[in-house]
Amino acid sequence: MQQRNQCLDALRGFAILAMVLSGSIAFGILPAWMYHAQVPPPNHVYKPELSGITWVDLVFPFFLFSMGAAIPLALSKKVKEQANFWSIAYIAVRRFLLLVFFALFTFHMHAWMQADKPTAINYWISAGSFVLLFFQFFESKGKFKLAFQIAKAVAFALAALLLYVLPFKDGKGFSLMEQDIIIIVLGNMAFFGTLIWWFTKNNQWVRIGILGFVMAIFLGSKTAGSWNEAVFNFTPAPWMYKFHYLQYLFIVLPGTLAGDWLLDSAKATPNPGQQEKLWIRAIAALSVLLIVINVCLLFSRQMLLNLAASAVLLGTIYYCVRKLAPGEYRLLRRFFTAGCFMLLLGLAFDAYEGGVKKDPGTYSYYLITSGLAFFALLGFYGMQNERLTGSIITALSLNGRNPMVAYVTGSLLLIPVLHLTGLFSYYTAMGTGPWTGALQGVLFTGMVSLITIFFTKRQWFWKT
Repeated sequence: MQQRNQCLDALRGFAILAMVLSGSIAFGILPAWMYHAQVPPPNHVYKPELSGITWVDLVFPFFLFSMGAAIPLALSKKVKEQANFWSIAYIAVRRFLLLVFFALFTFHMHAWMQADKPTAINYWISAGSFVLLFFQFFESKGKFKLAFQIAKAVAFALAALLLYVLPFKDGKGFSLMEQDIIIIVLGNMAFFGTLIWWFTKNNQWVRIGILGFVMAIFLGSKTAGSWNEAVFNFTPAPWMYKFHYLQYLFIVLPGTLAGDWLLDSAKATPNPGQQEKLWIRAIAALSVLLIVINVCLLFSRQMLLNLAASAVLLGTIYYCVRKLAPGEYRLLRRFFTAGCFMLLLGLAFDAYEGGVKKDPGTYSYYLITSGLAFFALLGFYGMQNERLTGSIITALSLNGRNPMVAYVTGSLLLIPVLHLTGLFSYYTAMGTGPWTGALQGVLFTGMVSLITIFFTKRQWFWKT
């Protein structure tokens, strides 16, 4: 059985809900820090020359990091069973192909992909595709297991039929190049991250060393005629694999280290005393503050101030961590050490490639966001046992345990329901002012969260 960690689930839940929120707030009327740094309001035109990050730019790397951390936890049973490479390769390939299908099917089933001006039938098809997804990715282990296996086959057949017969808005039918690029990237990361972790599970230094070769190919690919360029450009199927996607290994592989350490710490859970609880609270609060300070000052490009503030906060967190017993709280020390190293290295890389940017991704972006993900785990670790924040962490973790449901509920279920009931006009009317435009996203995200929690509490998990 896959081992779970509430902090990791909460990080994943935070990332997926923040992703929903960033896509549901009103466009054009909110401050620039409410959107991706490179697509500022009011027109949201892509400006690659802009550097800096916002909270929105943390969403995808935090999710990638949590995906990497989940790999050791998910495969720990296979390690204990001494499974061979081929069983792991089967898991990696199966997950990759299912995520590619998920990316293609969900993208095409959006009502606005079916027609330029969607009608009721398009919204019914979108809602119906949500039902098909349930049967495709839900696995029953009870007495109805056989019935659900039959339903799964029928659901995949109906999905294939829809993709074949629907003309879609351009009238040209289904296209492999029309896809959800976020899910395609996740599929690639699940595949390569799983295989790399398996081969390096006993040597973490080799795992991180692989990133040096990935970087070398990226840098060398700019030299015409080099073998680096040939490797970078080679793809047997450009609609589902490009070497370019491997840039995100700089986030996923550090995430696998967090997963390894979480797995080690699960063997002995410390029981903190009153004094230790105070230090853990301080670490959590300072870690959250470190994330906020970096986002704010990197966005405003106050680099020296950010470096100084980060150094002070890191020194203070280190002091707090040192107050805890090294044996019992080795996990926190590991998170701090890795997060500190990656954050400072990322800040040192900021001047390279024109400053930290999500798109086009820069090395400073990968390193900084990976470092901040470690501190997010530190923050959630300290918050999970507090009365007020503990309930928040629990809610986030319930969403994080069912990310596929949370990802498509808004676009394939809520929006169709709003249109079919005539409530969509009232919903969009909220997006006329900054406060109501933000509230619009909060309400939408809240509904997605409640539906996801409903699924999770009933053990209706969608898995690949």
